[in-house]
Amino acid sequence: MPTTILQHSLSSHILSLLRDKTTPPERFRSLTQTVTRLLVAEATRKLPSRIVPITTPLEETPGQQISVKLVAVPILRAGLGMLDAALEMLPGATVGYVGMERDEATAIASAYYCKLPPLENAHILMLDPMLATGGSAGAAAHELERAGAAHITLLCIVAAPEGVAHLADNYPKLHVITAALDRELNASSYILPGLGDFGNRLYGTL
Repeated sequence: MPTTILQHSLSSHILSLLRDKTTPPERFRSLTQTVTRLLVAEATRKLPSRIVPITTPLEETPGQQISVKLVAVPILRAGLGMLDAALEMLPGATVGYVGMERDEATAIASAYYCKLPPLENAHILMLDPMLATGGSAGAAAHELERAGAAHITLLCIVAAPEGVAHLADNYPKLHVITAALDRELNASSYILPGLGDFGNRLYGTL
């Protein structure tokens, strides 16, 4: 399973601000959208394109347009914080939603909500800011594959080695793009050093 870690001074700068526990929710949301734009740019770097004629104010010239169908799929709820930035970059993309919940006794994730557009022949950008154990991302990828997805890229802001390993073992075709690969998970499955509960920090909830 390919894993790409952003090597960019701006993403490192933004990530430092996201990690800072004093960053308020409104600033946290803005930073999330900025780093998402960098992740989307990386995810679309090598997508197929077609040559199209365009006319500049001075002359005609060949241009390029992405030639594949794109679908953005945030994993609820934290993935919603990445959606607006993804659509700003890719206004022609369609959108699906997957809601995941984890059984407190077994720690197994399952979908409680799934609403998807047609996925055949599409490139899927799955949006989930934190890849911890990989359980939720894996379960969401299962739902997407069951619906016909063949090309899935997970965009996350912070990933743990345990989550990357879980996806590599169970979804080897899935491509992970992350702004940071952190050290490890703690006993409560929080990423270290991490940045806390992403959804709570995004929306100012407890």
